Amino acid sequence: MLDEGALPALNRAMSEVATESRTNAAEYTVSEISGALKRTVEDAFGNVRVRGEISGYRGPHSSGHAYFSLKDDRARIEAVVWKGTMSRLKFRPEEGMEVIATGKLTTYPGSSKYQIVIDSLEPAGAGALMALLEERKRRLAAEGLFDDRRKQLLPFMPLVIGVVTSPTGAVIRDIIHRIKDRFPLHVLVWPVRVQGETSGAEVAAAVNGFNELPEEGGFRRPDLLIVARGGGSLEDLWGFNDEALVRAVAASHIPVISAVGHETDWTLIDLAADRRAPTPTGAAELAVPVKAELEATLANLGARLRGAVSRMIDRRSQAVRAAARALPTPDQLLALPRRRFDEATSRLGRALTVTTERKRARLSAVRLSPATLSRRIAETRRHLDRDMLRANAALRALVREKHVRFDRTKARLSPEPLARRQEACRLQLTSLERRGTLAVGRALERARTQLSQADRLMATLSHKAVLARGFALVRDADGAVLKRAAEISAGSALSIEFADGTANAVATSGDAKPRPVTKPVSKVKEPGNQGSLF
Repeated sequence: MLDEGALPALNRAMSEVATESRTNAAEYTVSEISGALKRTVEDAFGNVRVRGEISGYRGPHSSGHAYFSLKDDRARIEAVVWKGTMSRLKFRPEEGMEVIATGKLTTYPGSSKYQIVIDSLEPAGAGALMALLEERKRRLAAEGLFDDRRKQLLPFMPLVIGVVTSPTGAVIRDIIHRIKDRFPLHVLVWPVRVQGETSGAEVAAAVNGFNELPEEGGFRRPDLLIVARGGGSLEDLWGFNDEALVRAVAASHIPVISAVGHETDWTLIDLAADRRAPTPTGAAELAVPVKAELEATLANLGARLRGAVSRMIDRRSQAVRAAARALPTPDQLLALPRRRFDEATSRLGRALTVTTERKRARLSAVRLSPATLSRRIAETRRHLDRDMLRANAALRALVREKHVRFDRTKARLSPEPLARRQEACRLQLTSLERRGTLAVGRALERARTQLSQADRLMATLSHKAVLARGFALVRDADGAVLKRAAEISAGSALSIEFADGTANAVATSGDAKPRPVTKPVSKVKEPGNQGSLF
């Protein structure tokens, strides 16, 4: 609003313009009028403090400037915050927040509007910030971001801890010192600003960045995160009430410990984190156990384990000794098998002797005869001739069948496919004939081999081979073979057969006795014995 000193000057300027228009005075351009108004407003309202509610705030423009309005229940004024001023603000403007803006009034000739260029911005009392904080807390809680069921358990023994805090403050030194005293391990520090307009966005980016690190690599993903800051006023800690930061902490796959402010301070990040520590030092104590206590506990458990194992071994040894006394001795266990073995050993010799005699008697009962061998040879030849006749008949039938099929196919096919089929059939027929010839030849060869073997066997068993070695066959006048000298009497006519002929002789001495009648031996094939082929 214009003050009382500026109104008369504006009225005089307007009167002069009207008088000059009636008196042919020089005309002003629109730009000149806008410039005069701009200078008048800036001179009259060079530094003002305006209280109002932020309206139409959509965040900084791509240029870094912010444009919005300040309003009350009866009026509205445009406001602008330049990029350099935005970076110096202690908190980020938000829609509906009641603030006190300090700056200067100016006009914008392009649209004939006046606006306030804000140099500093502060909440209109702590009550307004608390009301905004409670409203945001209620809305985020309704989405379930503060639900205990979403919270993760802290790892008992993390290998790497990520710390999101300012790298120059005392907080990071306290955390590292406390971790080093309790249990030294790797600490990754993500440097951020913990106060100012961009603090919330930087901390949210750090939490998301830690979650995107690979599990293995040069910078291993931490097993636990600590978001820490020292104490301060509500305005100083306002960045940790940022909605984007709360959502990033709630969505983190890595457990998060919040250590913002002192024990009495609280922010929305404390509600979204998996655990809240009263101080940054307390966060370090929650993150790692005490190494000396772990070593003492481990030593105690090791001693208890050794004692328990020793007592268990003693109990098992006593049980084994008690069970051993109830078991029989090896001699008692092996007494019956030993006796059975001795009895089997004594029976084995007798059984072997009986089996040998039985086999010898069965072998001596087998008689080989040339007549039997000749019959088997003749029978084999008949089978061979029959198979040859069948093979020839089958071959001729196959050829006839092929010819008939060929004739049928010939009637259906044209000359060219017929010629190709004829050539294929001819080749197949030639192959079949060749295979039939080979098969018949192999069958004849096998029969010839068997016949040759039978001839050799007959020659081996013939008595003429014995005569060729110098023996002779003696027959009486009836042609019966004489096997013993006792069968010859003096004066008996004998016929002696040699390898090259037969000679007649008369016995000069001998004691003739009645020759016993030899009964023919029945050649019966016993079960399980192949017997003779003749």
